[in-house]
Amino acid sequence: MRDLKIVDFLTELADRVPAPGGGATAALHAAQAAALLGMVARYTTGERYTSHAETVVAVIAETDSLRARALRLAEEDAAAFTAVTDAYRLPKGEERSAAIARALAGAAEPPARVVETAVRVVELCELLLPIANRNVVTDVAAAADAARAALTTARMNVEINLAGIKDPRVREELNHRVGGVDTAVARADWVTAEVREEITS
Repeated sequence: MRDLKIVDFLTELADRVPAPGGGATAALHAAQAAALLGMVARYTTGERYTSHAETVVAVIAETDSLRARALRLAEEDAAAFTAVTDAYRLPKGEERSAAIARALAGAAEPPARVVETAVRVVELCELLLPIANRNVVTDVAAAADAARAALTTARMNVEINLAGIKDPRVREELNHRVGGVDTAVARADWVTAEVREEITS
């Protein structure tokens, strides 16, 4: 997926194929959020920002890492969902049911990790917002909004798999991992609201 042109990825996304789908899209939202924030951090360098240099360098390094992680998760999501469709093709019986449950648990893992990735991007948006180069401050809001989309889309892609997962411990763990989405969304909305107030006042 990482080697596809954007137009080719969108063609695949629009096609009648199991993957890529919403899960991969959520991961790419997170990757774009991290990339945007990395760009803002790179514009927040030089003599004018010396007092914040340590924070900015750390944000650059972490957003680069989060961007790479999110891209891997997009690929892992597509592979995991393909495993689900393969499990559903098995002959009906206990083996098929067990295979489906395992595949659904596997398919819930990438979006759960996307949630964790996007939560961290929102935290970095909050960290960078007050010190960012004001010429690109709207991109902090854009990053927050992209992270918001990643959060809500990934949560839905976890939740859709829960009903088919038989192990209650796995279901409970996944519910716990996406339990902070509403809080993270509210924080992303706060970042956007702060930027909008700054640019319109």
